[in-house]
Amino acid sequence: MKYLLVTLVAFVILDGLLTELLLDGGLAREGNPFLQPLVGDIGFMILKVVGALLCAFILWDIYKRFPRVAVIATWIAVAGYGIIVVWNSSLFLLT
Repeated sequence: MKYLLVTLVAFVILDGLLTELLLDGGLAREGNPFLQPLVGDIGFMILKVVGALLCAFILWDIYKRFPRVAVIATWIAVAGYGIIVVWNSSLFLLT
């Protein structure tokens, strides 16, 4: 479970970094309307890092009481962010 949570946090941070690079290069736009005004500001990455760590701590707490639920939820989140990271990475290759 620890490795899954570390992977999840890494994917969220990598998503933020890739988003910053893609937007700076004019290759993409932020799809999340709530984060759109923050992109390019230091608050964007702070929000990504703090949010990812908060989610990881919450999932770890759930894991202590309901391990199966936490593992399934974490796998879904890792898969989802993995797809986002692959998509963002592919934009560098396609443009």
